[in-house]
Amino acid sequence: METLYQQLAEDLRTSIQQGGFQPGDRLPGVRQLSRQRNLSIATVISAYRLLEDQGVLESRQRSGFYVRPHINTQIPQPRLVMDTPRPAPVTGQDMVLQLIKAANNPSVVQLGAAVPAPEFLPTRAIEQALIRCARQHRVRSANYEFSPGSVELRRQLARRMAEAGCAVNPDNLVITNGGQEALSIALRAVTKPGDVVAIESPAFYGLLQVLESLGLEALEIPTHPLTGISIEALELAVSRWPVKACVVVPNFSNPLGACMPVEHKQRLVTLLDQQQIVLIEDDIYGDLSFSGQRPPLCMGMTNSGNVILCSSVSKTLSPGLRVGWIAPGRFQQRVEYMKYVLNLATPTIPQLAVADLLESGVYERHLRKVRGEYAQAVARMTQAVSDYFPEGTRVTRPQGGFVIWLELPGAIDAFDLARRSLENGISIAPGPIFSPSKKYQNFIRLSCACVWNSRVEKALVRLAGMIIRY
Repeated sequence: METLYQQLAEDLRTSIQQGGFQPGDRLPGVRQLSRQRNLSIATVISAYRLLEDQGVLESRQRSGFYVRPHINTQIPQPRLVMDTPRPAPVTGQDMVLQLIKAANNPSVVQLGAAVPAPEFLPTRAIEQALIRCARQHRVRSANYEFSPGSVELRRQLARRMAEAGCAVNPDNLVITNGGQEALSIALRAVTKPGDVVAIESPAFYGLLQVLESLGLEALEIPTHPLTGISIEALELAVSRWPVKACVVVPNFSNPLGACMPVEHKQRLVTLLDQQQIVLIEDDIYGDLSFSGQRPPLCMGMTNSGNVILCSSVSKTLSPGLRVGWIAPGRFQQRVEYMKYVLNLATPTIPQLAVADLLESGVYERHLRKVRGEYAQAVARMTQAVSDYFPEGTRVTRPQGGFVIWLELPGAIDAFDLARRSLENGISIAPGPIFSPSKKYQNFIRLSCACVWNSRVEKALVRLAGMIIRY
């Protein structure tokens, strides 16, 4: 039997589906709807929260609840690039440095680096947490917080991991300087120079930089923009090559935005367990589901200790805090040692501040707000691509995160396009930097985590013009 708030939520959903409320429309205020329906305020809030969790509504601070925009489903998705994978060294990641430098240039429209604009981050809450922790822990904050890191933070992270279906003891977590260091330590712990590592294709260029720096060979596995890495292709590849580890972003991967279905994750975990290949799970975007439904972790699908989980708050709270973590599985001792050797410890105050934001509920409230903002940003950018870019352009339709992956029509050199757009004050990420073999020559990635205004829209029009004239 449905409760009152479930009945109200269903009525509102029907009204939205029938066009009573359009995407972007504000719903009646809580008190107003309470009077209209003769229901308690708590019932109305519960109905709105249910629809928010289901991805129908989004809340905006001090403004109310709005109908969440929908991503344009008329644009075709990029094609799956299939080939026969073979291991290869990673080289030529110098273009990435230009991209990162452009991210700090205020005169450039930032569509390249996947770095959230400050407007998407709870900067005021972070400032207050840092001040509060500095006052409460004056002596402690002046000292090293040696590995495994702040116990307060590890407890909060273990709690959140349990909610994602993965029971981990706080003692089995190691705090790092962001997600990039977490990936580096994980790979250092299970490989040596010359080893083969299976990766998604396309893959996050930061991972490629780590592989290059460690002298590892990458084995590119075709990856679908909706369901993630091809299990069939991976199974064939590991039967032919001596793969030591497999690095995957199962939840809203970068750059595709793919979210692997649960059964797909289970097949991946089972395959790698059978082959005794370590799975390194990068979950940096897992909290940014547009629907509000947090996807489960691969680590929770096995007790083998063969999965190493890496994550951080760089995409959710702040990249500047440099707080990440590893759940090392059976590699705990090795990971703790590698962390100590690399840089002794992660700064103390940022760890305590993140723990404070998690414990106080600020983080969860921020996620409720920012998930809707990212959904709207992705929908708006996708619509602009549909409106301005040439016919034949294909775009991914992610259900989380804040990047989109474009396949451009014709013989376009994405490196040259990126260079020319930067000369015109626009930063984009060219497709070849997401592949060690320089595939994806006519692909680009756009970050949607920017404040939408006429400057951004005009930049997209200019970019589209360059593509059309190519």
